[in-house]
Parts: sequence; C-alpha cells; structure tokens
Amino acid sequence: MKTGKIIVFSAPSGSGKTTIVHYLMSQIDNLHFSVSATSRAPRGNEINGKDYYFLTPDEFRAKIQNNAFIEYEEVYAGKFYGTLKQQVEKQLLNGENVVLDVDVKGGVNIKKIYGDQALTVFIQPPSIEVLKNRLLKRGTDSLEIINDRIRKAEYEITFAPQFDKIIVNDVLEDAQAQALAAVNAFLD
Repeated sequence: MKTGKIIVFSAPSGSGKTTIVHYLMSQIDNLHFSVSATSRAPRGNEINGKDYYFLTPDEFRAKIQNNAFIEYEEVYAGKFYGTLKQQVEKQLLNGENVVLDVDVKGGVNIKKIYGDQALTVFIQPPSIEVLKNRLLKRGTDSLEIINDRIRKAEYEITFAPQFDKIIVNDVLEDAQAQALAAVNAFLD
C-alpha cells in the first residue's frame, strides 16, 4: 500500500484557511483531515473529536511530556494547539493524504520532519486591515481578542517565506483555485 502525503495549511486567524481547506476536501478524493488538539474552549457549534480534541491545559501538558505531538504551540497564554503523532502516522500508513491546519511554527516544524512528503501552504490576507474587518464580521470574538489576533497575524506573516506555497486570499474563488492546483500537483 502506498504511504500517504501531508498537506499543511497555516494562516493568521480570519485569512480564510478553514474555508479553503473545506473546499479542497470537497474537491479531492483521499484527503483526510487531521483533527488538532487544543486547550481552548469550544467556539460556536464546534464538536470534540470532529473540529478539535478539546483538552484541559493539564491534559495537554501531560501529552507534551509523553511526546504525543508532532508539533504543538502555546499560541496564547494557556491556549495550546497541537497535532497528535499517533493519529497522523496511522492515517499515513493507511495511504491517506492528511490535511493539517496548524500554527505557522507547527507548519515549519512538520516540513522539517516530513520533508518532501509534506506540502506547506500559507494563506495570507490581502492586508491587515482586511483581516481585521473579516474578524469583526465573524462576530465570535471581543474587540480585545480581535486586537490580539491582529498582533499575532503581523508576526505570523513573517513566516510565510518558509512555506512551499503562499496564497493571498483576496478573492476567495481565486484562492481556492490556486490551492486546488497546488495540492493536485503535489499529489500527482
């Protein structure tokens, strides 16, 4: 059986990454999402085991101590995100192409681990102003949290050159088409 490949997506919050990933999942056979773990509380209608594995900060720290993650990051104080090693390895051995939605540092680290078996894609907003407007329109976070996300986005954008592909999401349909072409070329 052929071993699967890894496609990593990273982006500042509000860049449209999740929308693009969902589009790709609907367009390409044998793409399987890797569910990340997090210590943050669920938002909206998020479901444990489907959107994220929701862990307490102590549970997350215990998994870090047990080397259970391919990558993890404390993105905000007490808010961890990570990719469980056991799940990804199982999917790859089953021949699945695994899609990861991770923090920029995690994306860079996964590329170092998997090399040519991984494609890293950075979804970039057209500008910080557009990003802030998108986050405001979401209506899911307070202004304080949005401002924190904007500060974080400015930092995350500095990682873009370390990714295999940078896609500026100005017009969603164009960004989706670019992502589809990049992933299809990588999987062929």
